[in-house]
Parts: sequence; C-alpha cells; structure tokens
Amino acid sequence: MTHINLLFRRGWGSGQDDGREGHRSIKIPRGGHWFWKLLAFSGPGYMVAVGYMDPGNWATDLVGGSAFGYSLLSIILLSSLSAILLQYLAAKLGIVTGRDLAEMTKQSVSKPVALFLWVMAEIMIIACDLAEIIGTAVALLLLFHIPIVWGVCITALDVFLLLYLQKKGMRILESLVICLIAIIGVCLGIDVLMANPSLAGIFAGLVPTPAIFASTDMLYVAIGIIGATVMPHNLYLHSSLSQTRAYEETEVGKKEAIKYSGIDSGIALSFAFFINAAILILAAAAFHSNGLNDVADIDQAYLLLSPLLGAGFASILFGVALLAAGQNSTLTGTMAGQIIMEGFLNIRLAPWLRRIITRGLAIIPALLFVIYVGGDEVTKLLVFSQVVLSIQLPFAMIPLVYFTSNKKLMGVFTNSWPIKALAILIATVITGLNVWLVWQVFV
Repeated sequence: MTHINLLFRRGWGSGQDDGREGHRSIKIPRGGHWFWKLLAFSGPGYMVAVGYMDPGNWATDLVGGSAFGYSLLSIILLSSLSAILLQYLAAKLGIVTGRDLAEMTKQSVSKPVALFLWVMAEIMIIACDLAEIIGTAVALLLLFHIPIVWGVCITALDVFLLLYLQKKGMRILESLVICLIAIIGVCLGIDVLMANPSLAGIFAGLVPTPAIFASTDMLYVAIGIIGATVMPHNLYLHSSLSQTRAYEETEVGKKEAIKYSGIDSGIALSFAFFINAAILILAAAAFHSNGLNDVADIDQAYLLLSPLLGAGFASILFGVALLAAGQNSTLTGTMAGQIIMEGFLNIRLAPWLRRIITRGLAIIPALLFVIYVGGDEVTKLLVFSQVVLSIQLPFAMIPLVYFTSNKKLMGVFTNSWPIKALAILIATVITGLNVWLVWQVFV
C-alpha cells in the first residue's frame, strides 16, 4: 500500500497547504521597503517566461525572419502584450481563489466537458514537450555532433535533473531558470549586434501590416508565432506558481500579491519579447537581407551564421543559446503537465512518474518522425507543434477570462470593464485566426 501511495496521492485540489511542492513555501517580508517585497515575489514570472523562448519559438521566428524579413515583429509584439495580460489574469486567479486554472475548470464544468478539456490540455503538453525535445536534440547535434536520434533519447535523462532541483527547493529552480535566461539573452544579443540589423526595418516591422492576412503562408507562420508566444500551458502553470508565496490571506494581502506578481511577470515577459524579437531580427538581418529567404531549419541557420557574420563563434553562441532554451523550457513544461493532470483528474502522480509519462509521450512521435522522415525536416515538426499550441490556446484562455470576470468567484478582484473587454478581444481574435487557419489547411 505504501508503494501505491508513492505513485498516486489524492486530495490535491483543496486550495489549501495540502502537500503541493513549494505551496506557500516562500515567505513575504511584512513591511519594509517595496523592493524586498518585489524580490520575494519575483520568480514565477521568469518560470513562465521560459515557455515564451523555447525551441518552438526559435523555429517560428527563424522561418518568419528569413522568409518575411522584419514584417512579423508586430505579431511578436502583440502576442507578448497579450501574454502579459493573460499571465496577469492567471496569477490573479490563483492568488484570489487559492486554486489553479485546471482545478477551477474541473469544478465548474460537467465531467464529460472536463475530460475533453483535460485531453486537449494533454495534447498541448505533448506538443510543447515535443518542441523541447527536438530543440535540445538539434542543439546537441550542432554543438557536439551527437546524432539527432540519440539526442532525442538523451533528453529523457533530464528527468533526473528536474527531480534533483525540485528537492533543493523552488528558489534554487527559479535561480537556475533566470541564469539560463541570461545566457540566452547574452548569446543572442552578441549575434544580433554582429548582424548589424536595419533600425528602420525593425521599427517598421513593429507596425502591423495587412500583408500578413493576405498570404496563407505568412499567416500560418504568424499563428505559429502566436502559439509559440502565448503558451497555453503557462496559464495553468502561473495560476499554480503564484501560490508558492506565503502572502496574507486578506483582501490587502491578496491585492499586494497581485500587484507584485503582475510586475514580476511583466518584467520577465518583456525579456522574453526581446529574446523572441532578437531571433527574428537575426534571421531577417543575416538571411533575408542577403537573399536567403528559405532558411527554414535551425541547423541550416547554425551553419550559415558564422560565414555570413564573419565570426567563427557566432554559430557557437547560437547553439549554446538554443541548448539553454531547450533545457530551460523542459523544466517548466513538466511542472505544467503535472498541474494539469492533478487539477483535472484530482490524481497526484509522483514527479518521476509524471515526468516519464510526459517525456515518453513526446519522445515516441519525435523518434518516429526522425527515423522515417529524417533529421533534416525537424524544423517543420517544430513549427507544426507551435500551430497545435495556438489551436489549443482558446481551451485555456476562454475559461481563464470567464473565471476572472466572474464577480461571485473573484469578488472585489473581478476584472474591470476595460480589462474584461481587452481580454475578450484578445480571446476572440486568436480564436478567429485559429478557425481561419484550420479552414484553410483542412478545407
């Protein structure tokens, strides 16, 4: 019986301090300077921001920059602003209700609907994990010449890294994530400076253009960028991570927690925007400006960067940043998968078992694709996984907007009319684009 309890532990949905890793484990200073409070609340935003710079983002941003220059920078900007608002709502839901988005959804819908939404969420996690596996395997191939099939298998070993870090505590995990983000930013920043991009092109690209909607190919990549930028699993993750802080369970305490959590995620997602923009700008400056409009593979970009930029270490920096992005995102992707399963099914799996299940479900299709299609086509799989994520986004986004706009549930923390209108607009536009894409692709 003891062994069974180690695999399956129930009763994780009470919203109280009931055994969740890190739940209300980080103390908040009472009084004192605001900076120390902000520092105490800082961390979950960066854990969430990791998902906005994973290998799937690299694939879509590289394709977008290479094929269309700076034009899709506006999509990255709008997606990032939308993500900041949605992550703010996710954190607010967790802080006010003491429950994450998966738990709230399960409690608010019928069992068949909850089961359907859980299946959709699991597909989303597999698509997310698939991108992380492929990205890490490609980085291992480029940096260490490890065959991509073996690289895919090696990614299964990160289960031990995650388990080790979880035992060390949430702050250690958050610190590692922030350090890896810094490595990604520095490596890409140096490459972008060497690429000498057009400032005029960058500023022009930040303004949306009707041409995006006139081309099916351009819109396909744009929706892929949306799926890679506004990550649906992060909405579940943030609503849970916001509860790792031991804020006061009062109206004043919750208001303070919402404010500082919003600042934390706003700053972190701003970094994510600059990293995503840097990837697209690098592709536009190095490839599109030199007439290379079909650089659609990460390994192709890696091989071309050094000769085009005239620096032998340019490609190495690119590969190191990609490896850091893959490892970073795999840590938070697993946490999100665990939160989703436990919230929808009220079954708590031991972390190692959940990790093996999640990684196995993603490794199998990745291996089959690499074996039967070939390693040269993996970027297409990355881009497709991001489109899948974009299609899954409404299933998480619409319940989030509904819950945070429900006065009976949120009380004085209900969304104001401007925020509610903006959130509904974002949900409507993204859902409409997804419906259009599915119609174009399948009909």
